[in-house]
Amino acid sequence: MMLIRERTEAMEYENLAVWATKSMEASREVPIQECDFRTKFQRDRDRIIHSKAFRRLKHKTQVFIVSGDHYRTRMTHSLEVAQIARTIARSLRLNEDLTEAIALGHDVGHTAFGHSGEAALSELTGHFAHNEQSLRVVRYLEKNGEGLNLTKEVQDGIVHHCGKASAATPEGRIVHWADRIAYLCHDFDDGMRAGFLGPQDLPREVQERIGTSTSQMITAMVSDMILSSEVAKDIVLSEPMHEAMGIFRKFMFKNVYHSEKLTKERAQAVFVLQQLYSYFMEHSDKLPEEFLQRQERWGLQQTVVDYVAGLTDSYAVQLFGDIYIPPVGLMVK
Repeated sequence: MMLIRERTEAMEYENLAVWATKSMEASREVPIQECDFRTKFQRDRDRIIHSKAFRRLKHKTQVFIVSGDHYRTRMTHSLEVAQIARTIARSLRLNEDLTEAIALGHDVGHTAFGHSGEAALSELTGHFAHNEQSLRVVRYLEKNGEGLNLTKEVQDGIVHHCGKASAATPEGRIVHWADRIAYLCHDFDDGMRAGFLGPQDLPREVQERIGTSTSQMITAMVSDMILSSEVAKDIVLSEPMHEAMGIFRKFMFKNVYHSEKLTKERAQAVFVLQQLYSYFMEHSDKLPEEFLQRQERWGLQQTVVDYVAGLTDSYAVQLFGDIYIPPVGLMVK
């Protein structure tokens, strides 16, 4: 009798495009007994969702450190990336499960305080990249140092969701672009919510080719990618859309990501992580027990980086306070 997983695997060959990645052909570094019901990529998705690193994303900054209830976090960003990526994958008859797993796991190695935190650790150590740390999290750090043993295809998509090299699978290349579409659109939306800018501030090319609202923007870029990729049999944008997206990205870096209005918050975030890093480099015995056990394998600096990079915004601030702020109460007469 055919297992449900085997039936799903057979359906992939019947229903997916020839250039889609098939789950039956996926491999792991450590072979395991296959699930009766879930494909390898479905199992990877579930392992990521149930990981501690994924749960911590709900308390990690996307862009706005000081924010209200409706601003994006690193977790809501990951969910939006997954939604956009799945829409593209389904339309192109590519593997949605692989796409979703990569999208949900692409930022699990991101620091607290968004890219300010990433820049701080990079300056302190000489090199730190959140995509490489995401791969490190799923390979070595989760499950008390055992790692999640994800398929090579998911790991490849995670580490190549940004950077110069492209993912080996079309599904991984979808996530690269879905990540960019998501952060440009929702960071623009959050920027308007914060009063930084409005639709009228967008460059003319962006207004005309992409739109002025989040919904218009996502629809325009996703539609262009689906239609262009269907013809090319690769994950591409049309030249006009690619150009407009580049203009949009430069606009966002100038007016939001590097905005002077966020200078104070960025500096505070960097200072907190700098101090925590320095403290644990000098007092490694104060690290949690599970990290103390890793020093022999990874060395002091890598162990401290792993710990500090994994902290959420709120816990980093709390830890900073516990270490450096004296417990002085208010005097009441």
